[in-house]
Amino acid sequence: MTDPSSGLWAVIKADWVQISAAVALIVWLVRGEAQTKANGAEIRRLWRQRDEDLRVHKEARDTTNGMLDEVRRDIKTLLSRRD
Repeated sequence: MTDPSSGLWAVIKADWVQISAAVALIVWLVRGEAQTKANGAEIRRLWRQRDEDLRVHKEARDTTNGMLDEVRRDIKTLLSRRD
């Protein structure tokens, strides 16, 4: 084996705390990036769902308004016949 007091092994032995901290920082950054991407995808999904919900509710309102217009016309017709 190599002599522990020379070369790469000596650097690792002397600076193992800093090396461990650097590795932990890199892992933390990668996890943060993955979570950011997941959150972005979830936000896009929610916007698509919102757009679809708005469209469905607009169609329901239009249908209800159409029925109310028909009822209004019927009431006006009935009232005009009474006179």
